[in-house]
Amino acid sequence: MPRKFYGWWIVAAAVCTFGLSTGLPYYNMPFFYDYYTQAFGWSKPDITLGFPLAALFTLWVGPVLVHRFPPKRLLLIGSCFTALAFIGFSSMRGNLTLYYALWFLYTVGYIFSGPIPHQVLISQWFRKNRSLAMGITYVGVGFVGSAGSFIVKGVTSASGFRTCLIIVGFIVLLVWPITILFLKNRPQDIGQNPDGAAVAAAETKANPLPFSALTGTVAFWLLVVGSACSIGSIGSINQHMKFVFQDQGFTDQAIRDAVWAQANAMILWSSIAGRLLIGWLADRYPKKYVMAATYGLVAATIPLLLLVRPGNETSIYMFAILFGFGMGADYMLIPLMAADVFGVNTLARAMAIILPTDTIAQTWFPYFVAQLRQIMGSYNEALIAVFGLAFIGAIAVALLPKHGKMDETLHLPDAQRVTTGD
Repeated sequence: MPRKFYGWWIVAAAVCTFGLSTGLPYYNMPFFYDYYTQAFGWSKPDITLGFPLAALFTLWVGPVLVHRFPPKRLLLIGSCFTALAFIGFSSMRGNLTLYYALWFLYTVGYIFSGPIPHQVLISQWFRKNRSLAMGITYVGVGFVGSAGSFIVKGVTSASGFRTCLIIVGFIVLLVWPITILFLKNRPQDIGQNPDGAAVAAAETKANPLPFSALTGTVAFWLLVVGSACSIGSIGSINQHMKFVFQDQGFTDQAIRDAVWAQANAMILWSSIAGRLLIGWLADRYPKKYVMAATYGLVAATIPLLLLVRPGNETSIYMFAILFGFGMGADYMLIPLMAADVFGVNTLARAMAIILPTDTIAQTWFPYFVAQLRQIMGSYNEALIAVFGLAFIGAIAVALLPKHGKMDETLHLPDAQRVTTGD
């Protein structure tokens, strides 16, 4: 047995792989949307339809495939798909069918190498400090994603958006050496236990709950609805923020690129603080209350985006800091709550349903926002709808049971169950 607990090395490696596989591509793809409009003449609904179509056609990937592979293998496959998608985006010539097909490739990569393998890794390696470890891991998303904001702006300005898309694809492939050299699927693989404990906890010995047990509980569906609504609202802001800036008066391309890069970076920097603080709080207070408060914060900050105007830097800072703080905690709390309620060994199965559902909301609601913008001629009504969705998510989470953990004896191996006679 190694003398020192290897879990914190897992966290350090996961910070890098999560940032590269998810933070860099996901949070910087919207930077290119207005370039697609200029190059190909596509409308906002055309551009935002790619992700939701791909999400719809990949719904089966999570429940059918994800739980069958260990996290390391998922990361290797998924990051390769993501890189290929970005290289493909660079070669487009205005064919929407190709654009949508590349989104399918990207979405499979996101499912395989995004939140699920990282959430499973951290949940396997940590029990007592799981929330803190998860919060640190999510720092990679904010750190690499924010760095990417300046990379895509600088490279696009110097070499064009096509070259930039290729470079982003190759940067994503840095996931491979980190995964191969440093990541371990479970502490048991190297003779350790979660948190470096001398004896494995009962939680790690439990069998995964069947899908029927998950879908038969009210708590599971509240978590599904709450997370989908909140993440749908966040996805709408992420996808449309640059277009909103354009409507609000940032008509010059260079200025709009600079304002978007600054706002996106600030959102992601603030998300780091949100993840660390909320991770610390979630280890000490009921996760239901912590989660409901952060979901409420996300809803409250959405109307602030309409205050952003040229020459009013204060509005940019206020919106980005508050929205980013809530966004960072939002994503992180979903797997923590799922592990808390259903057990760590069931987390992969729970997230295999929750993540595709969240992805549907995260992708289709931005498309509906684009349609509202097209019909109404402004983002005012569209952002009101986004606020309403976020508010529903906060209410659903507030209705979760305070103590919802299922009885672990229901899914312990038969030989380890304790039964009582008459």
